[in-house]
Amino acid sequence: MTLVEDFRSQARACAELGSPMYAELLDRAADDLDTGGVTASVLAGHEHDPGPSALALRLAGSVHRLVLEGRAEALAAFYPSVGGAWEVRGGWAAFADLLGSHRDEVRSWLASPPQTNEVGRAGALMGGLLRIGESSRLPVRLFEIGSSGGLNLNVDRFGYTDDQDRLLGDEAAELVLRGAWRGRALQPWSDLEVVERRGSDVMPVDVGTVEGRITLTSYVWPDQLDRHQRLAQALRVAAKHPVDVRRQDAVSFVREIELVEGTTTVLWHSVMWQYLSHADQQAVTAQVQRLGADARASSPFAHLFLEPTRRTPDADHEFLVVLRIWPTGERRILGRSVGHGIPTTWE
Repeated sequence: MTLVEDFRSQARACAELGSPMYAELLDRAADDLDTGGVTASVLAGHEHDPGPSALALRLAGSVHRLVLEGRAEALAAFYPSVGGAWEVRGGWAAFADLLGSHRDEVRSWLASPPQTNEVGRAGALMGGLLRIGESSRLPVRLFEIGSSGGLNLNVDRFGYTDDQDRLLGDEAAELVLRGAWRGRALQPWSDLEVVERRGSDVMPVDVGTVEGRITLTSYVWPDQLDRHQRLAQALRVAAKHPVDVRRQDAVSFVREIELVEGTTTVLWHSVMWQYLSHADQQAVTAQVQRLGADARASSPFAHLFLEPTRRTPDADHEFLVVLRIWPTGERRILGRSVGHGIPTTWE
């Protein structure tokens, strides 16, 4: 796939995921790339970046960061995240002008993977934990790869409502993910106890700093204000309940996990698998198998993830919530979700 095709594909994905602004913006960027415009100049040297590295979103996030920092006044008028109103003709012109005037600043962030830390995906994790609770009520140790700022390690501190407006979780929760669940009704786990939370990321975001909070916000699409609100609320939860996110690659992190008697150890990840090399995917999978082989009824191990996955080798990719739990080793598709996690439909 060429860079132009990659941008057009991402534009279509943005349209499908509810961001008409980014759909139009990235389409214009693709046109500009095709004619060797300013976008091509800014992206020079990245022409052969692999598709899964999401170069289009890295570019968009780099520019959004400048808007959030108050360094792009003309463009800010078109960004809803800072009170602007999107309009494609004027918005693209201001975007292109900024690429030309802030080329080095934009390029400096292109080496960083998108750090969405999408809070909506917490619904899939929490639902998965509730399904684990159907067979084991042991205290939970929660480990996450690709954690970014670690916001979703606070899943049990959020509230969730289903399509019947039934609330599960703390009624006084600072963040309630409304409409998070559809389909099969999930049963509450009132005495759920998470006794350990640990994450890893090759470039973790310190959400205790202004810079870290701006970084996460920059990758939330500017016209999706509900996502911005969820992120702001999750950041407030994190300020009260900071978690341990280590600067560590996924393979070495998973190699260090050991099971603990009297607890359920859960390894979780969401929409990050594509950023791992094939070799790293194989190495993580091997470590998952090792932990599964060591699991006992008194120290279960669960691998829970939300990733673009095929139900069968010939099927299309879906955002599936998949759980495999040992010592039985049973693998179950629990439900299907969407890119940003809301809603998740349980099966």
